[in-house]
Amino acid sequence: MPSSAAVIERDLLQFLETVARESVRGPDDDLFAGGYLNSLGALELVAFLEGQYGIAVEVEDLDLDNFRSVTRIVDFVLAKRSAREQGGAPGAAAAAPGGGGR
Repeated sequence: MPSSAAVIERDLLQFLETVARESVRGPDDDLFAGGYLNSLGALELVAFLEGQYGIAVEVEDLDLDNFRSVTRIVDFVLAKRSAREQGGAPGAAAAAPGGGGR
């Protein structure tokens, strides 16, 4: 499973290009305001993240800020994987607010 921020970012940009049928301009672009994701796309994104990175996206994780940009999604995935690797339950950690920590 890929684990570096750069690999996750690359995978996300490829996934989003498939879903949105256009390239995301930058990793900090708002995916919802920019029209790259809608509610159905968000569901597809969650399924992609769970399958690709072996994380569990819990109800409490469904804060729009966790998924607003590629940068925030990468931070979210890394936080979830770190929590899992440290022995926490698969859904035990949410990404830090503000998208920091990469």
